[in-house]
Amino acid sequence: MRYQRPEENEVVQLEQFCTEILEDLANNQLVLPTLPEVALKIREVVDDPNTSAADVAKIIVTDTALSVRLIKIANSPLYRGRHPINNVQTALARLGTALVRNLVTSLVMEQIFQATSESLDWRMRKLWEQSTQIATIAYVLAGQKNKLKPDEALLAGLIHQVGLLPILLRAEDMPELLENEAALDEIMTQLSSTLGKAILESWRFPPELVAVTAEHNDLQRNPKPEPDLVDVVIVAKLQSNLSTIESYKDWHTIPAFAKLGFSTDISVIDLEGNEAEVHEVRTMLAT
Repeated sequence: MRYQRPEENEVVQLEQFCTEILEDLANNQLVLPTLPEVALKIREVVDDPNTSAADVAKIIVTDTALSVRLIKIANSPLYRGRHPINNVQTALARLGTALVRNLVTSLVMEQIFQATSESLDWRMRKLWEQSTQIATIAYVLAGQKNKLKPDEALLAGLIHQVGLLPILLRAEDMPELLENEAALDEIMTQLSSTLGKAILESWRFPPELVAVTAEHNDLQRNPKPEPDLVDVVIVAKLQSNLSTIESYKDWHTIPAFAKLGFSTDISVIDLEGNEAEVHEVRTMLAT
């Protein structure tokens, strides 16, 4: 869709909308999405040095659907061992609690992208589809680098646009804004990083994941020589839409490519040859 410059009255409305959201955020009056309870409990237990794998298993088995999915993942080509497993305890032993923490969070993340009305349904579905595509690419790219963990990159891809959710929910009661894609896109561009940072901090996520929501739109960011999760998400975003790369005249100067060790030749980071892994990751995220 071609971007159209907002009319003067639209500019005023946009500024008012943004101001109201930021004021509500500052006053703790903005309703932020909450992390599903099972993921919150798992993260708290895993981060507590006084708890065990058995404590993690007790939480997971209370959710039958989650238990089935976790066992299926442990038996998948991504993580399978010599023998098939059929219970949560063995899945935990194979995967490890740190990996399970990120996998559980990733598996339940789709719940917060559920629309509360028909007017938001297609936008929420589109947002989730974009997030899963970028998360899948991030997982594969991170797997090619020893310094990055694929499960963390997967989660980073899924949460990088979480800051858009409060904007869409606020716009739900404003049909004229939902219908004005240019105006809504402008608002999301202005506020997504700030709101995403606030959401992940409220979830007590680690700084490296908070940074993903706050900095993934800055293609020239380069705070340190070592690659991080923001770098892999930036590359995954560009890889998910090659037309974006081609239209960006100075794309070869993006620091994330060099830091991850990828050549500026786009074909080098093709996902060809990784189709099976891409399929398994997408299957893992499918409900």
